[in-house]
Amino acid sequence: MGDLFANLYFGFSVSLAPYNLLACFMGVFVGTAIGVLPGLGPVATMSLLLPITIKMEPTAAIIIMAGVFYGAMYGGSTTSILLNLPGEASSVVTTLDGYQMARQGRAGPALAICAWGSFIAGTLGVLGITLMAPALAEMAVKIGPPELVALLCLSFLLVVQFSGGSRPRAAASALLGFLLSTVGLDPVESTPRYDFGTFTLMDGVGFAPLVIGLFGISEVLINLEKSEKMEVFKGRIKGLWPTRQDWRDSAPAIGRGSVVGFFMGILPGMGTIVPPFLSYSLERRISKKPEKFGTGVIEGVAGPEAANNSATAGSMIPLLTLGIAPSAAVAVLTAAFLTHGVQPGPLLITEHPAIFWGVVTSMYTGNALLLLLNLPLVGMWARLLTVPYRYLWPMILLFCGIGAYSVSNNPVDVLLMAVFGLLGYMMRKLNYPGAPLVLAFVLGRLFEEKVRQSLVISRGSYETFIAHPLALLAWIASAILLLYPFFMRGKSAPHFPPEEEE
Repeated sequence: MGDLFANLYFGFSVSLAPYNLLACFMGVFVGTAIGVLPGLGPVATMSLLLPITIKMEPTAAIIIMAGVFYGAMYGGSTTSILLNLPGEASSVVTTLDGYQMARQGRAGPALAICAWGSFIAGTLGVLGITLMAPALAEMAVKIGPPELVALLCLSFLLVVQFSGGSRPRAAASALLGFLLSTVGLDPVESTPRYDFGTFTLMDGVGFAPLVIGLFGISEVLINLEKSEKMEVFKGRIKGLWPTRQDWRDSAPAIGRGSVVGFFMGILPGMGTIVPPFLSYSLERRISKKPEKFGTGVIEGVAGPEAANNSATAGSMIPLLTLGIAPSAAVAVLTAAFLTHGVQPGPLLITEHPAIFWGVVTSMYTGNALLLLLNLPLVGMWARLLTVPYRYLWPMILLFCGIGAYSVSNNPVDVLLMAVFGLLGYMMRKLNYPGAPLVLAFVLGRLFEEKVRQSLVISRGSYETFIAHPLALLAWIASAILLLYPFFMRGKSAPHFPPEEEE
């Protein structure tokens, strides 16, 4: 316990340094704005910021990227309540009761309980990281290449299982991501592969052009097709402090949502989309008045909002302890680590303690800043919703082009961004999820490296992949996931929005 307090003291001394504190504020501010505005999302925004952070100190760069990630979870609720349109896919459930509360003149309590619930759940989630990550990192050091291969395979299957929509389409998307990850130099023999004789592809497909095109450009094209005018709730927003009865109704839901979100967020493929649905279903199931859900009950707002914010903290644990990204947004965060020469995973705490503890403690500060941004400035965020999209999309395209170009100052990357933008648009139209593609692209190279390392160590014996109990357990779990759809044929399954909208 003494070491824990010492580490926290060290972490706060890093994260509260003026430069890092400013980075935290900028990250959560941009994240909130992105969450409020339907259209861009944290994945594309983080990808746009990635080139800007190259010149920053590694700790500040990762702090600002993480701030955008969990800040967007706060902002999405504002759009859901006032516009009946989720700013993020994780806020879909909030529209069910949040907008009804606004129509009843209770927009203020709805927004306030979202802010307080998000703050409480986010803080509890970061506390979970603080307590669990160091112990898990110590265990993860003992995991060798064969066990990591099995865990990565299980992660891919979980992503396909929970990405939403058709599983065959999700699997096809992941396979395309794997293929794209093989472009460039062979990780063992350093021979060029699939580069078509170009120097640009010899170094592999750029992460920024791929993600900016897949999420940013495609989102613009999708939004330009929409002709309907978005109507913002016109009522006066008042009563930004929940009543005692609101707190009595909401407190248990916030607690349950925090637990559900945190542990679901740890699992690959869950992201921040599935936990709010599970939280809402749980609250309705145990409620004494389930028929009231969907008519403006505050529990239906508090639980899901707590779940999606604690899930952001939970999703950081696989990244910090194993180097595995469980969602598309965390995959971009992985790219931020690697861009600055930092390998996330078991050795992060010992090799880069300032980055690990600085980022973790910055999340405590960031949650407090978000509470201040979301309550007093709710009127400003509401006015932001009235900006016509025709003024926004040219700026979004401009920043997308600048972001893709500035990583390596290569105009070919802008062309690649456009190609992936069209690919992303077609995938959206055909209901192919983008998250499996990005996760397979990020983790595919690591998967290939570990497979080949395992075979080199075992001198070509495939038995090494099942020799360790952890690896065998992961393979059994993978087999169950593969067989699960065949047992569930004919049975209804819950539908979740596509992960790429996160």
